[in-house]
Amino acid sequence: MKAPIPARRPKDVSIHGETRIDDWHWLRDRDDPEVIAHLHAENAHTEAWFAPLAALKQQLYDEMLARIQEDDDEVPWRWHGWWHWSRTAKGRQYETWLRRRDQPGAPEEVMLDLNALAEGKPFLQLGALEVSPDTKLLAYSLDETGALDYTLRVRDLASGADLPVAIEKTEDAAWGNDSRTLYYLSKDEAKRTHRVWRHRLGAGVPDELVFEEADELFWVGLGKTRDERYLVIASASKDTTELHVLDADDAQARPRVVLPRRRGIEMSLDHRHGRFYLLINDTARNFRLVETDAAAPSLATATELIAQRDDVMLEDVDLFERWMVVQERDRGTLKLRVFDLAHGRGGRDWHIPFDETVYSAGGDVNEEFASDVYRVAYTSMVTPHSVYDVDLKSGERVLKKRQPVLGGYDPALYDSTQILARAADGAAVPVSLVWKRALRRDGEPQPLLMYGYGAYGIPVDPYFSSSRLSLLDRGVVFAIAHVRGGGDLGRRWYDEGKLAAKPNSFADLVACAQALIAQGWTTPQQLIIEGGSAGGLLVAAAANLRPDLFRAVVAEVPFVDVINTMLDETLPLTVGEFLEWGNPKTPADYAVMRGYSPYDNLRAAAYPAMYLRAGLNDSQVPYWEAAKFAARLRTLKTDAEPVLVSINMDAGHGGASGRYDALAERAEVLAFMLAVWGLTGCATP
Repeated sequence: MKAPIPARRPKDVSIHGETRIDDWHWLRDRDDPEVIAHLHAENAHTEAWFAPLAALKQQLYDEMLARIQEDDDEVPWRWHGWWHWSRTAKGRQYETWLRRRDQPGAPEEVMLDLNALAEGKPFLQLGALEVSPDTKLLAYSLDETGALDYTLRVRDLASGADLPVAIEKTEDAAWGNDSRTLYYLSKDEAKRTHRVWRHRLGAGVPDELVFEEADELFWVGLGKTRDERYLVIASASKDTTELHVLDADDAQARPRVVLPRRRGIEMSLDHRHGRFYLLINDTARNFRLVETDAAAPSLATATELIAQRDDVMLEDVDLFERWMVVQERDRGTLKLRVFDLAHGRGGRDWHIPFDETVYSAGGDVNEEFASDVYRVAYTSMVTPHSVYDVDLKSGERVLKKRQPVLGGYDPALYDSTQILARAADGAAVPVSLVWKRALRRDGEPQPLLMYGYGAYGIPVDPYFSSSRLSLLDRGVVFAIAHVRGGGDLGRRWYDEGKLAAKPNSFADLVACAQALIAQGWTTPQQLIIEGGSAGGLLVAAAANLRPDLFRAVVAEVPFVDVINTMLDETLPLTVGEFLEWGNPKTPADYAVMRGYSPYDNLRAAAYPAMYLRAGLNDSQVPYWEAAKFAARLRTLKTDAEPVLVSINMDAGHGGASGRYDALAERAEVLAFMLAVWGLTGCATP
């Protein structure tokens, strides 16, 4: 089936003296029947391409499903005398949330069955899930389109009936300690959370505006300290944070600022015994930890508990009655450092030990303030998601659950390592790899999938994936490129891949590809790259730089029309993103973007095969970015490789919401890769 190429309707989008004509700007209008018809044509073209692979897609789906324990319970966590957890059941797309009293023989109770709420709906996503302090009510929010349009409701947990509360265009919520006062966030037309409201259940009075953030660069977050003493309002841009607190016991409380806003200073807090514990980067880019009087917080009188270190990023702090656990990133390695606060600042501290050298670990659900047990989530390239309880008094570590991988998965059959790639400017870029031992022949190139993200300071730590086994068992090597722009090596790593330094991210990915080829892991004809959202930008920009290095590109919800999107301040997210990408209305920022924007840098060349995925309701990276990119690429490319576009007409940024639907989408992605590699046979037993 011939690929659809939509009509050219030139629109002048010139700026800064450069003539720019966008032939496919019109694809942005989803109310235009021709646009919807074109998207359906793209889907039909993709379905036709995959038609000969129907058996392979089904085989992959069956393989991946067979590894999943469909009837499964999450490890319960305790809060206010109840155990809480979620359950998945065979044949059901979504979780059911349950609880039971912490008493012998107590029955389990259903709090929220998402399957019942999803009946007749193609999409459903849970946002807030907050039980009131008296444990009688549940505040929850649902998005039914994928466009991040959540509606907040309140359920009576005794009767299972919802109260007459339905607050639209919100998501997060937090309870006051009286269990009758509910605080929630609302969004503006750009879907920016910007206001905090106070709702009094059954009072019959209008909701009260508690806080408003007028600066469009800032988004508002809402939470509660673990000791439940304060509600915390975080007003944050990409590089600046201002915190306000409210007394959770006072239903009339007004927010008070913790520290005045200062450009470039970020912070987070928790509370213990009248003291705020602040993670703050006021002295250097990596954070330090200080303690200050909660009644009159001040850095001038604060006590420094952990100084900033150039090679160690303080990422998070879990604060308890007696203990403190600090998440550190030490030259890329995650460490959990425990402090015994009961013995004051002179008390001992120690690190929770782990058995592998390359892994990912962090605090899991730790709701209770007066606890001596710390719950940890752990995974690696070969170890499935695992939950440990660590006795902070004895140091004993107890495995509560390791996610089952059915079908006889044996981690000893697989191996992993990490290598360094040298970027053009000398930076050493880590690459994590995993493969099946029996199918790895040293020095002999193999098909290889390299994943990357590289934005917002978000690290991509090594992790396990049961669906990935369908590649490893066919002789594919999987790699994660820890490129700059992510937080894989701390805040400096992020700074060196944003704004004017953003091209480093793309150069790093190219350097990783070159290193893998030079070291004999793979060849350009065997190398596929994959990324989503900002990672979609990463792989598309790399393909423009060096199309000869890659066999194929998988870009999911890809941010590829950078200049046009960032010029449109009416779009959700745009203004706040100026601090990540720059503002193209500024000539210097425009020049940087013009050098890498994938849509604007397509040229007449032989390109890798392309598979682009998007969602019609995506409010973060609109569907038209993938559609426009494909349209322009098809008019320029000089090869016969496919350019496939798949638009989920019922979903948003994250794709299908149901777990079986999501698995089917992943089966199609893997089928594309295996077809390109020529590996359409059965997996190795």
